[in-house]
Amino acid sequence: MPTTSSQADPYERSDPQLSFRRTTRLTLARKLAGIGAVFLGVALLSVGLSIWVTWQIAGAGAAINEVGRVRMLSYKMALHLRDHQERSRPDASADVRQRLTAIQARLSLLNRSSTERPLAVPRSEDVRLQVLAVEARWSELRDGVLAQLAAPQPVARLDVEPFVQEVDALVSLIEHRLEGRTRMLYTFQMLMMALAVVSALIILYAGHVVILEPVARLRAALGLVEQGDFSARVKPGAADELGELAEGFNRMTEQLALSYGSLEAKVAEKTRRLRDEQTRLRALYDVSTFVASAEDLQSLGAGFARQMRGIARADAVAIRWSDEANDRYMLLASDSLPRILAEEEQCILTGDCFCGTRPERGVLPRTRVIPIASEPVATGNGLEERVKRRCEQEGYATLVAIPLNLQHRLLGEVELFYRSDVTLSEEDRDLFTALASHLAGAMESLRMVALDREFAVASERKLLAQELHDSIAQSLAFLKIQMGLLRSAMARGDQAAIDTVMGELDEGVRESYSDVRELLLHFRVRTDSGRLDLALRETLSKFELQAGLRGHLTYEDDGVPLPADVQIQVLHIVQEALSNVRKHAGATDVQVRVQARPKWQIRVRDNGCGFDPEASPPDATHVGLSIMRERATMIGAQLDIRSDSQGTELTLTMS
Repeated sequence: MPTTSSQADPYERSDPQLSFRRTTRLTLARKLAGIGAVFLGVALLSVGLSIWVTWQIAGAGAAINEVGRVRMLSYKMALHLRDHQERSRPDASADVRQRLTAIQARLSLLNRSSTERPLAVPRSEDVRLQVLAVEARWSELRDGVLAQLAAPQPVARLDVEPFVQEVDALVSLIEHRLEGRTRMLYTFQMLMMALAVVSALIILYAGHVVILEPVARLRAALGLVEQGDFSARVKPGAADELGELAEGFNRMTEQLALSYGSLEAKVAEKTRRLRDEQTRLRALYDVSTFVASAEDLQSLGAGFARQMRGIARADAVAIRWSDEANDRYMLLASDSLPRILAEEEQCILTGDCFCGTRPERGVLPRTRVIPIASEPVATGNGLEERVKRRCEQEGYATLVAIPLNLQHRLLGEVELFYRSDVTLSEEDRDLFTALASHLAGAMESLRMVALDREFAVASERKLLAQELHDSIAQSLAFLKIQMGLLRSAMARGDQAAIDTVMGELDEGVRESYSDVRELLLHFRVRTDSGRLDLALRETLSKFELQAGLRGHLTYEDDGVPLPADVQIQVLHIVQEALSNVRKHAGATDVQVRVQARPKWQIRVRDNGCGFDPEASPPDATHVGLSIMRERATMIGAQLDIRSDSQGTELTLTMS
């Protein structure tokens, strides 16, 4: 299944012309940027014109102020000149000259304007002519003033009115132009307000046409799709992002319509697969439960054959068990298999028929589907005739052979017989292989359980034989010797020897009887309740009745309980220790102490005569010790024996 990137557009690959249109279209971003650029340019132009008009108005106002100052300075200059003439003030001449310089500077400023502050005379023809007239009058006035200052005698009074009238006329012209500029500013401001309103309306309309209306169409179409109408389509509109989105939506609805058209078939197919998978899982569960509860090989094979026939819908099932070399296949169980076929094929050789196969080296066989057909056999006249096999004579057309493989070993084969042609899917093959593996595992488990039971019986028989040999067998051997001595004494007529031997025989018979009763008591005591303390109390109680001795049990059980098989071996070791006390210790008191922490320890102590554990065995005592050591080794425990003239202590420690 090909993999795709999560950022890739699935509709981009389905429409090869989309990328070309994307490079040539007027995108939504470009449209919005264009509209914004137009309105921004108009706004900047309006603001620039407003600033320019405002600057001109401010410059004209400053010019009016400067002209007014010129008029004021001319009057002051006339007053100072009169003071100079009438009062002969020395400083009046300096004031007049200062005023001349100031007026000349103001007029020069009006001609060249100012870059430091908004001061500018309107650049119209009438204003320019009036400025020239003012300068001409100023020249005449300045010459007259300088002449009067230079004359030794006072002359006629200086007349500044013609100059002032020209200045007033210039002020009137500038004010007229200022009024025009002010009206122009108001007009620009009104135009800017109208432009803002129109821009807002245009932006709203453009947003509705370019964005809101396509989005509304998409939303309406999406609502139809949510209702299950996959025939809904959206008009692509302009070649922008929303148009591309509309095209993608249309392709999506087309795909949904196609998918929905085959959805029922897909759902039915998926449901069928899920049902088949559920059936397989149920079959696996049923077979697993059955094989786990089977008690013997025959019931396991018969039950599995019955269940396998129902699961595989076969007409008959046979289960064959193979030998180690896979040379022969024995019929273990069958279901619905014809009686004559089962009797004739109780044991078949590998290669004689379709059933049975020999695995290749290192390769285990797999499930085979074998069509059953007659074999051609040549006749004497050069013709061939078809010879039917027994399974074909019974009406079977197909054989499915499922090997029983377990850990690289071929244990046998499960055979399914069909009266029609059969083909197996991979799921069926996997199911049959899994079922066969469950059967093989269950067979192997039963075999291992049987081996364990056989080993346990053999081990117990060995211990029983050792105990019989160490007790009853030796007593019987002693009685046999005494019988020989008795015959000799009777032949000699030695009554004293006869009485002595009869006493020995009587003692030996009583000893053998006690040994037999002790063995019977030992093997009857079990830990069926899982309580070691109860079994030990029962053993000690029977020991007291049999030996006539006093016994004490101290039991401290606050640890993890011992397993059942370990408890049995511990019980036998304690019983053997008590038997040795009864036979050889000559004790009057026995102490049994059980401690669970830090390790399990069982101590058996008596106050008898003791013995040397390291000495060579003079009697059955040391043989009993060897039996106890064997039992301790079986459960992974350590057996320690300490003995002196004060008594003997046996300690069993769990590792």
